[in-house]
Amino acid sequence: MGTAVRPAKTSPGPWDAFADVDAFVDEVLVELAAMAKDGSRPMRSGPKPPLVGAALRKAVMAIWCVCFCGMQWRAIGQLCEIPFGTLYTLFARWTRLGLWRRLLDRLRRCWRQACGDAPEPSAVVIDSRSCRSAPSCCERGLDGGKKIRGVKIDVAVDKYGIPLAIDISPANRHDTKGIVPVLRTLAAGGFDGAALGDLGYRGERLAEAGQALGINVAAIARGRDGRFVPAGICWVVERSFAWLSRYRRLNIIFERSKEHLIAFIAIAFISILSRRMRRLVAEEPCA
Repeated sequence: MGTAVRPAKTSPGPWDAFADVDAFVDEVLVELAAMAKDGSRPMRSGPKPPLVGAALRKAVMAIWCVCFCGMQWRAIGQLCEIPFGTLYTLFARWTRLGLWRRLLDRLRRCWRQACGDAPEPSAVVIDSRSCRSAPSCCERGLDGGKKIRGVKIDVAVDKYGIPLAIDISPANRHDTKGIVPVLRTLAAGGFDGAALGDLGYRGERLAEAGQALGINVAAIARGRDGRFVPAGICWVVERSFAWLSRYRRLNIIFERSKEHLIAFIAIAFISILSRRMRRLVAEEPCA
């Protein structure tokens, strides 16, 4: 039996990413303003003035459409009447400045607090997903078990399925090696709890690497007789991968930069969390 996860209450409604796309744009603009205020987003001088107002909102929405709809940069540039070079430069610069990682961390903490939990988790679930990729992709390999030539997305998520760390590796790299950069990112962020994974994360070498970082890696069986069986909170990472499959840019990987692929994964979860936060319903006081 799986452990019940009680999320915060949100207003009822079918899943529709376009319904609350303005919530994603608003959250990005708030974070950009915060970065400009604390100096982590320096303004650069150039021959053209920076995008502001409605033009900036349109550019943020165009980046979201690239992730959700899987559109090409040139195509979305034609539709929104903004040069695709400007859009791509904005996306690359914001990725380099850490906008998506910073915004995702803030929304994750806010969502956990809305659910009545501590801002940071005491345990995470680790797993990987093999994705097909184009020949021009950043890293590429053949996953012999799944017969997929592409990359692996290695993640560590909390019990609500929101990632704390993301990394990319070739599909032919074993899970015990591909998850090590994720554990390093967790340790750098101050995490020192348990990392729960499937039986693919067994081995003394990975256990020793986790102990050196202050993380206890535990391998837990998730199947029986060839069928998936939820164990504790380990099932939530499978749901997270299902969420990512709704974003077409992440179904077949075309990114030439690992950082840009991680940015699109973060954008997908930012879109999910910003929608949830907008539909959040205040708890009624007890009589």
